[in-house]
Amino acid sequence: MKVLITGATGLVGKELVTQLRKKGMGVHYLTTSRAKIRDEGDVKGFFWDPAAAYIDPASFEGVKCIINLAGATISRRWTASYKKQIQQSRTDSLNTLKGGLNALDSHEVEYVLSASAIGIYPDSVTDLYTEQSEISGQGFLAETVQLWESAALEFETMGLPLGIMRIGLVLSKKGGALPEIVKPVRLGVGAPLGSGQQWQSWIHLEDLASMMIFSLEERLEGIYNAVAPNPVTNQKLTQEIARILGKPLWLPKVPSWVLSAVFGEMSNLLLASQRVSSEKIAMEGFKFTYHNVHQALENLLTP
Repeated sequence: MKVLITGATGLVGKELVTQLRKKGMGVHYLTTSRAKIRDEGDVKGFFWDPAAAYIDPASFEGVKCIINLAGATISRRWTASYKKQIQQSRTDSLNTLKGGLNALDSHEVEYVLSASAIGIYPDSVTDLYTEQSEISGQGFLAETVQLWESAALEFETMGLPLGIMRIGLVLSKKGGALPEIVKPVRLGVGAPLGSGQQWQSWIHLEDLASMMIFSLEERLEGIYNAVAPNPVTNQKLTQEIARILGKPLWLPKVPSWVLSAVFGEMSNLLLASQRVSSEKIAMEGFKFTYHNVHQALENLLTP
């Protein structure tokens, strides 16, 4: 089976390509940089420009499944112009894929899987959110996810089965949030953020990529939370990191107002609390390798 991936050069995309190759699946990937186009036989790159709604039609040749991971990083200060870029990069990517498929006389695509985020859920330290939770959060992140998922749902109008994965905090030593969380703890100046009681629904990078492959193999339709079975509070996460590294936590918690002053609106990424259930994907038969944060951090932080 051949899979077309957007965002293949990012943290999740690289792991996904690695796992697909191990399974003997062919990969086409889309890139906005012609310098990143490679042809390695089972992995082949193609140029696209979502902002201009351009995609190389050859990228669809022989493709059975599409996995969409494209989108500008949210880990940059949220100026008004960059917030617009975050949203447009997500909707433009999906609209360009859809337009590219519609422009073909025929294609072999049978399934589409699109990334999303748990940021759609409200901020709460008490509620547990499932895919059936009908309430939606307020603010920029929730609005972005709503636009993202609305653009993805357009594939259903083409008669294509669609899966949507609401991804939580991705834990990896190769990038993302974990190295930044670990850095002050290694230096002996780590501390929980805000109240420390905010829930962080996390997932190990390897499990996330495996879950995506499971979804395309099983042709799972609808929304699935891509999180591990056991969310933790920010305080628990910080304590586990410190314990594994053998470092003390002696500083007081970092006040919310300090984080807001330093990061502006982007501090919501550090302070928002979403306790999210992974029961639906587990009921489909997906098996997690990393069920709890202790397992995940031991794997990622020990030699």
